[in-house]
Amino acid sequence: MESRGGSSRRQFLGGAAGVGAAAFPARQVRSAGSGLPNIIYLHSHDSGRYLQPYGHAVPTPNLQKLAAAGVLFRRAFSAAPTCSPSRASLLTGQCPHQNGMLGLAHRGFSMSDYSHHLLHTLRGAGYHSVLAGLQHIANVPETIGFDELLRPKNNNAATVAPLAAEFLSRRTAQPFFLDVGFFETHREYPEPTAADDPRYLQPPSPLPDTPQTRRDMAGYRASARLLDRGVGVVLDALERNGLAANTLVISTTDHGLAFPRMKCNLTDSGWGVSLIMRGPGVFGGGKVCDAMVSHLDVFPTLCEVLQIGKPAWLEGRSMLPLLRGEKSEINDEVFAEVNYHASYEPVRAVRTQRYKYIRRFAGRTTPVLPNCDDGPSKDLWLEYGWKGSEVAQEEMYDLIFDPNEQNNLCPNANSLAALREMRGRMEGWMKRTNDPLLKGPVPAPAGAKVNPVDGVSPKEAVVDAGAKK
Repeated sequence: MESRGGSSRRQFLGGAAGVGAAAFPARQVRSAGSGLPNIIYLHSHDSGRYLQPYGHAVPTPNLQKLAAAGVLFRRAFSAAPTCSPSRASLLTGQCPHQNGMLGLAHRGFSMSDYSHHLLHTLRGAGYHSVLAGLQHIANVPETIGFDELLRPKNNNAATVAPLAAEFLSRRTAQPFFLDVGFFETHREYPEPTAADDPRYLQPPSPLPDTPQTRRDMAGYRASARLLDRGVGVVLDALERNGLAANTLVISTTDHGLAFPRMKCNLTDSGWGVSLIMRGPGVFGGGKVCDAMVSHLDVFPTLCEVLQIGKPAWLEGRSMLPLLRGEKSEINDEVFAEVNYHASYEPVRAVRTQRYKYIRRFAGRTTPVLPNCDDGPSKDLWLEYGWKGSEVAQEEMYDLIFDPNEQNNLCPNANSLAALREMRGRMEGWMKRTNDPLLKGPVPAPAGAKVNPVDGVSPKEAVVDAGAKK
């Protein structure tokens, strides 16, 4: 792990152990009161790693400031490259097919058990939970169980951030979990500013460098500016109210950008995410962590930080051994999945340090186009025949020699041993987690809205889940 600024080596812990709340009688939890850190979960929409702290020409100075004072995870991954499943997985510590969030909350999908949400475990340790802005894991936020809903008029950063700042100005004695969700950088993008001149921008690496893709990237960059401005409002409020020293900020996003071959895809550009954590002790000092971590590791990390027992359903591992310098890796494999976004598209992936293996389960050989958000880059691909292009049923990539995942090694006889190993890893995970795909196609819940797989746009007419086939 790279570090600068002489960060503290002590573990971020404090307070004495106490007796668990009635809802969690089997677990030992820390007593409420002094020593417990506040927690802010600060998340954006569709940002991937295309942000300034990751070296991209997307000015996000407040996120850069956060990284410079905290820990930047260079190889963090979501559990799904789709919106609601990704967020639900971070907040439950379970993969989508375990927590039940197989599709989008606003289209009729939901978690199996909202008591698995992180806030309920934190409540047992004495935390007050507050939602400010976007949540996207329930059709209505009341379902989740927050103690307090701040209810902005919309989920734009310019609206949500001031409400979050007002809450921070209360300086409450009770430790809090504040969920701050921004709509940015989801489409539709705002008009680019003068500082976002498309003539001098580079589009994301999966896309060709054309006037259409540069113009599209200019819109993303303008949206990222608004996101970062909201981040700054929240961070300034922490400083102004004397809360920064005892607050753990977790900044991340759900998945990759809303461009072709990114969001809804299991390439690294689809499920690779930004992850920055800043707080006292091991969460400070401007460190860079190159270990492979998953969103599933956030929940168990918080359990170790707070010295509370891990709920039995957690699938991830604490990241503290990385931050304390005890280990260089905690995961030799991470997994992700797609079930439903706009349309049904069952895909699974496993990633190791060197290889990525992706398998599609529906037998479809052409792209499921409704699962790509509309925009100029998509229009360009459609113009050049994307609708009829071939999609492989199995893919394997050597991420050392082929980091952009262009050369599928599955047909290569020299890669057979690695392919067998990766197939075995995926099969083992699917069996361990009772993946419903092992029994055949995964049905959507009654009343869920989906797009036909042969469509083009997610804005086209949807059908009831019972009528989709």
